[in-house]
Amino acid sequence: MDALKQGADALFILLGGIMVLAMHAGFAFLELGTVRKKNQVNALVKILVDFSVSTVMYFVIGYSVAYGTGFLVGAEQLAAKNGYELVKFFFLLTFAAAIPAIVSGGIAERAKFWPQLIATACIVGFIYPFFEGIAWSQNLGVQAWIKATTGEEFHDFAGSVVVHAMGGWIALPAVLLLGARYNRYRKDGAVSAHPPSSIPFLALGAWILIVGWFGFNVMSAQTLDKISGLVAVNSLMAMAGGTLAALVFGKNDPGFVHNGPLAGLVAVCAGSDLMHPLGALVVGGVAGALFVVTFTLTQNKWKIDDVLGVWPLHGLCGTWGGIAAGIFGAQALGGLGGVSLAAQCLGTLLGIFWALLGSTVVYGILKMSMGLKLSPEEEYEGADLSVHKISATPDREVSW
Repeated sequence: MDALKQGADALFILLGGIMVLAMHAGFAFLELGTVRKKNQVNALVKILVDFSVSTVMYFVIGYSVAYGTGFLVGAEQLAAKNGYELVKFFFLLTFAAAIPAIVSGGIAERAKFWPQLIATACIVGFIYPFFEGIAWSQNLGVQAWIKATTGEEFHDFAGSVVVHAMGGWIALPAVLLLGARYNRYRKDGAVSAHPPSSIPFLALGAWILIVGWFGFNVMSAQTLDKISGLVAVNSLMAMAGGTLAALVFGKNDPGFVHNGPLAGLVAVCAGSDLMHPLGALVVGGVAGALFVVTFTLTQNKWKIDDVLGVWPLHGLCGTWGGIAAGIFGAQALGGLGGVSLAAQCLGTLLGIFWALLGSTVVYGILKMSMGLKLSPEEEYEGADLSVHKISATPDREVSW
């Protein structure tokens, strides 16, 4: 029976890892559909190479930072218990690699290629796993301190704060240090619009993310005996709430409509194992509206050139999700309880602080040493040709 359970658990978390791995295709196509055609190849290459750098860094350094367990031992030891620790690493790697994928969307169309890979190595090797270990592995006694202070630990079941808010708040200093795309905001105050290059690809990316998200949330149980249908239905309700709110607040704009479900899913991650489905619907709806309003403000009024709106979508909606778990997870609002609003606020603020600090240091050093931004000529030509020497579609077909 033990062998059967070990095998079932290994298969369960492996399938979760594969589903979240597929979400990275969603990140790629969401970015591809949003950026201009001259930057589509760059979007695809960045996501794949970032994931590969993340894999190496998380295997060698990051997982050990978070959980105190390394893999520099014999294969016989690694294969114990059906290799469960290895597939758990695979599953959690897909979470860690989401951070540079999130950042990629914010700095799209004008970032240099190699400095971003160095930033990815630093983020996935240390910055992200340092906070991951605090939230999910009791590192440094922070959770014990939060519990002693508020009565409960900081609760983040599937990463509203640990993954999404961290990714969005890491992206913000990168976007600000990089600066806007050339001619995006003119001296006369005019804002030059850059509409999405492909709504179908943008929609495809959103749908891939939506489907994979059920692995992201449900498989966060990590063992088969802890699987919860409540998590699945809460994810579904938050997705629907985010979509409908984005439809209304975004005035039927397809870009908002397809990002709305993502906003809802970001927000529900933290408390998806605690909330009543109606609470999850409200959380998702608030997130969808929050994304539309703050994306519009950042782009047009605050003139922050966050191309895919990753700070509003992941940073702010993830922040809302961390706090919302303390509200809608309470028994008074139909939740299962065992969560404190004060604890949620403390843990969320700690994550934001660490993300801003780490990102500012990493991207600040890279800006001073290597530079972050393509030249005006390279940006005008597009990252596809200036970085990769090929465009997504040839200007003409070669005939023989």
